[in-house]
Amino acid sequence: MPTDRTHPDACPGAVDVHQAADGGLARVRVPGGTLDAVRVDALRAAAVDLGDGFLELTSRANLQIRGLAPGAEHELGARLRDVGLLPSVSHERMRNIVAAPLDDNQALVDEIDAALLAAPELASLPGRFLVTVGGAVSGLSGDIGLVGDALFLAGHDSGLRVTDPVGAVVTAARLFGQLRGDAWRLSEVDGGVRKITAALGVPGDARIEPGVTPVAPGEHGSAVVAGVPFGRWDARLLAGVPVRLTPWRSLVLPAGSDTTGLFTSPDSPWHGVSACTGRPGCAKSLADVRADAARWIGARTTPGRAHWSGCARRCGRPAGDVVEFVATGDGYEEIR
Repeated sequence: MPTDRTHPDACPGAVDVHQAADGGLARVRVPGGTLDAVRVDALRAAAVDLGDGFLELTSRANLQIRGLAPGAEHELGARLRDVGLLPSVSHERMRNIVAAPLDDNQALVDEIDAALLAAPELASLPGRFLVTVGGAVSGLSGDIGLVGDALFLAGHDSGLRVTDPVGAVVTAARLFGQLRGDAWRLSEVDGGVRKITAALGVPGDARIEPGVTPVAPGEHGSAVVAGVPFGRWDARLLAGVPVRLTPWRSLVLPAGSDTTGLFTSPDSPWHGVSACTGRPGCAKSLADVRADAARWIGARTTPGRAHWSGCARRCGRPAGDVVEFVATGDGYEEIR
């Protein structure tokens, strides 16, 4: 376990913002990724009135608002509270629940979220804490996960099968909090998975392999999945439209929605390409990676997943096989 953790993790929250080069950065947790039209419009208005006019999609299916002026987080917090997006200031940074976006699982997510919020001691869990729900997201390295009745711990099937999934998640979260010390993730706790598994029951021999199944842009029954270039959603778009965020920086929309500014074909050259913030938003970046990546996209002739990073930290790198372009200050290093 790391021994140099002398301060809490620096994951931003909705009111505990990160001061970036382009202003305050607020991260709004959206457990399960589902937003009704009222909440979508509240977030869109906040991005236009208080931020830079965009909503950033994250790899945990949350949203970020950038470019906040000093003190604007207080107004943002009030707006979020009015529409139920900030049910707890004490717990808000640990409300990371990623769900398979095409599954009927939001009710389960809401139950888990409510149960986590009801446990005062869980407010101290780190902002990197993650719960996954569904097989399509089971490989996203969650601390605790559910695939049907299978309980995942540290991203792998524990062998336990649970009859009370919400209770199992909350109990595992409590045990992680007791065991973690300075660790930010369950995988960093020596013997943590074994101890939690032993406390919850006797594991069986069957194991489900963790996996990641991104949803491709296009029609999916009564919904359409729309990709968002570089995960930056222009807040002028999709007024009055309910959405579900995906961890692949795309949106699940009702069929027939206006997808101007988005892409809905898996053959789009934008599909599978991501980038960190880069300049000018990040002071550590060595390049304007989004501009460089956009030029590369305009000239690309072969499909595939690619991620562009402005420095060696490689922020925002998606899970799985991906070609990386990492800025060096004198061009980019290609990493395969």
